[in-house]
Amino acid sequence: MWVNDTITICKKEIPVCNGSLPVQDLQFYPDNPRIYSLIQKLDFIPSQDEILNRLKKMDHVKQLIQSIRANGGLTDPMLVRNGDLVVLEGNSRLAAYRELARNDPITWGEAKVRLLPPDIPDELVFALLGEYHIIGRKDWAPYEQAGYLYRRNISHKISAERIADDMGLSRSKVNHLITTYKFMLEHNETDVARWSYYDEYLKSRPAKKARSKTPTLDETVVRKIKSGEISAAVEVRDKLAKLLDTEKVGQEPIKIFLSGDDTFQRAFASAQDRGVDNMWLNRFTRFRRYLTDDTFDADWDDMSSDQKRKCLFQLKKIEERIKRVRKNNQS
Repeated sequence: MWVNDTITICKKEIPVCNGSLPVQDLQFYPDNPRIYSLIQKLDFIPSQDEILNRLKKMDHVKQLIQSIRANGGLTDPMLVRNGDLVVLEGNSRLAAYRELARNDPITWGEAKVRLLPPDIPDELVFALLGEYHIIGRKDWAPYEQAGYLYRRNISHKISAERIADDMGLSRSKVNHLITTYKFMLEHNETDVARWSYYDEYLKSRPAKKARSKTPTLDETVVRKIKSGEISAAVEVRDKLAKLLDTEKVGQEPIKIFLSGDDTFQRAFASAQDRGVDNMWLNRFTRFRRYLTDDTFDADWDDMSSDQKRKCLFQLKKIEERIKRVRKNNQS
């Protein structure tokens, strides 16, 4: 029995029909971001069986099988495009049902679906997927989220700003996700497990400055990540970002890093020798840089007489303290 209903997508009422269909008639949707992230590295379009074989190995699909069996069916119907019966939303549930039906086709031969119009535009399909997996359940991995946003931006010609506004996300987050995904594509990085490495690299402020001045840096970083020389995302955050901070450690660590293979740890050791992990030295360095920066004179000129008087008093106290420290530490 089929029941007519509607769903709202991008402020449009879309007619749907609720009912059940044989799971063997349903088709996987290769453009679904979760499937796309699995098959994009292939140089051919995989068959439905090949997609099933990849999906059923995933832990969340194995968990779905147990959940559906325990529940006696789906609590959330799959969204299916009428006509070609492609499952636009619910591909993991389809994989779980296919596995259940393989052993018990009578119990699991049919599944609940919501049929959408056969001519529903791709733009509305992707908007719907975003509502489900980025705004709603948020069960896509960051790489899958980024791939979805990238394709909406590139394929559907929707600006990152509009995507952010439509989905209630910050523009900086959307731009960062799209930029990171594009970076991985441009450098032929197909290992989705390395997403967090590039996420850390591209959001690092020292890395941003170093990249603008060092044309070969990106290529070197990618090579060292792929080879395993940089073996964890935490090393990008806690070591790479620090050795690239030339304001604190100078140029020598980055020169070592760029000089060849197996230089990452040596470059970080050089940064440590220059006090990158010394918070007291970093505090002194920041203060010294402020006093010697060209902007200091302008800041001083903008002060009122009363402000200058108070600052001079503080500088006098600092000077007295410096003299005592130097006297007590003379060798």
